[in-house]
Amino acid sequence: MGEYTLTRIPAFRDNYLWLLGVTGSLNVVVVDPGEAEAVEAVLEQTGTTLAAILLTHHHADHCGGVARLIQHFQGIPVFGPGAESITGVTQPLSGGEALSVPGVRAPVQVLAVPGHTAAHLAYFLPGEIGRPGLLFCGDTLFGLGCGRLFEGTAAQMNASLARLAALPDDTLVFCAHEYTLLNLPFAEAVDPDNAALLHRGESIRRLRACGEATVPFRLVEERATNPFLRCSEPAIAAAVADVAEEGDPVAVFAALREWRNRW
Repeated sequence: MGEYTLTRIPAFRDNYLWLLGVTGSLNVVVVDPGEAEAVEAVLEQTGTTLAAILLTHHHADHCGGVARLIQHFQGIPVFGPGAESITGVTQPLSGGEALSVPGVRAPVQVLAVPGHTAAHLAYFLPGEIGRPGLLFCGDTLFGLGCGRLFEGTAAQMNASLARLAALPDDTLVFCAHEYTLLNLPFAEAVDPDNAALLHRGESIRRLRACGEATVPFRLVEERATNPFLRCSEPAIAAAVADVAEEGDPVAVFAALREWRNRW
């Protein structure tokens, strides 16, 4: 990851909070701090200082720690979706912005990815030669899955996933939950003849058996194995042919999401 440093902070049952910094700097940014205490513990261990907060959406496991953190680190900017009610946001965003974030090399691109919530955001740090881009996507895209549609529509979520899938191949995806193994059996049921998925499944099972994380993952691998990113492909449409017509990726996505909800 070149000049960037990334720290994965486990929280709750399966959340990941992410600390992002620049090599040699003591200033760091936290993405989706649902729990303040876990963040504070890592800051103390590493001798770093919180310089900014990035929020993807309003759910408590993503923003529940904001109030305590801004008490301890007064005056730091808190970036988040302006159309969602989140206490503490000082820099409301709607998508399309290019941010200069304290503690991070600019620009950070803000992507509107509604679906899981009405105004969900993702944050993308473009890569350079020898350094992949970094995507913080909250609960929009997961390893082999995607977020539930709590507030948005199937059309919105399908478009949001397509927006993320269009990022460069080598992008590293930092989602907010360790769901990859949980999603694997469903992906295999939808797409049983996918050799790339079978190979990835073996790797996922080995990693989790050793207690290791499956996140981050490479976007190019996700595009090849995540059925929710492949709703335009005949193999995925065939899996839901009884309820969705091939050639209508939104209908295919909606059928897949409903199937996954019942899984």
